[in-house]
Amino acid sequence: MTAKYFKYLLEFKRPSGTSRGVLHEKETFILEISKDGKKGTGECAIFRGLSFDDRPDYEEKLQWLCENINQDSELLKEELKEFPSLWFGYEQAILNLKHGENLYFPSEFTEGKNSIVINGLIWMGDINYMEEQIQDKLEQGFHCIKLKIGVDWESEHEVLQKLRKKFSKDTLELRVDANGGFNKEKAKLVLQQLADLNIHSIEQPIKAGNWNHMAELCAETPTPIALDEELIGIIDFNEKKKLLETIKPQYIILKPALVGGFSGSDEWIALAEEQNIGWWITSALESNIGLNAIAQYTFTKENPMPQGLGTGSLFVNNFESVLELRNELLWFKI
Repeated sequence: MTAKYFKYLLEFKRPSGTSRGVLHEKETFILEISKDGKKGTGECAIFRGLSFDDRPDYEEKLQWLCENINQDSELLKEELKEFPSLWFGYEQAILNLKHGENLYFPSEFTEGKNSIVINGLIWMGDINYMEEQIQDKLEQGFHCIKLKIGVDWESEHEVLQKLRKKFSKDTLELRVDANGGFNKEKAKLVLQQLADLNIHSIEQPIKAGNWNHMAELCAETPTPIALDEELIGIIDFNEKKKLLETIKPQYIILKPALVGGFSGSDEWIALAEEQNIGWWITSALESNIGLNAIAQYTFTKENPMPQGLGTGSLFVNNFESVLELRNELLWFKI
């Protein structure tokens, strides 16, 4: 086998707001592995400022992977354990090399016979922009919407109150993602306000790393809490288990590019199910290459909840997509 990579800058159609700031572009790396005239493609989807592997020697390690592509996969996995997005790209490229075309996990999904229910994502912005996005998602037929919160809670709370007045919890499932935007005391107030509005769940109400504070919140919360950033950088199996046993969250959210690819996600899912913790899968601003692989993987996990997958429509210069959104259902084009 031989391998090479190239860097690619995805440009947002409109700057996208999160509690970590406004994003204008998203850097990513495409890995290509070739063997016997066939090619497998994967995306090493680093997320600057969030990824555990956002470090100065990232590209150097990617070059190392290309030079050592014929090493045993277990050896590579050990070598790349602190570079989850590189392992994620490697897993994709190997699967694609095996299955060909745009396939990673062949299934009824890739045969166009079945689809994945996804949530609509609302980006932060002023109240008018958020309401405009919500209206758009509702018109598209979404029954589950996720809003980014944690920058201007008063305005965000107002948007949620308006939504709930119009749509009952049976009509519209509302999820929120705080990206660690609150401190513990503020989070307690917000959790109660969310419960009053029948919000499905809140992702990462406080910053990651405060296990005891998060455990306290999860034990008392009237609104289910989902861990997201909390999982990033936890690579040891026993440490993963300890985190879930300590915090006892209601849900965990898996971003394969940030938690060690598909094998890393499988570990988290197995541990969560052992402890009766719910879970769903979310993309993390991958290009259409990584998004396609994540969607195919997600379908095989048979989770009926709305999943947090993107549609690739955020960028002006994305790769061609094999995914298609019809209402709230993500389909594979055949």
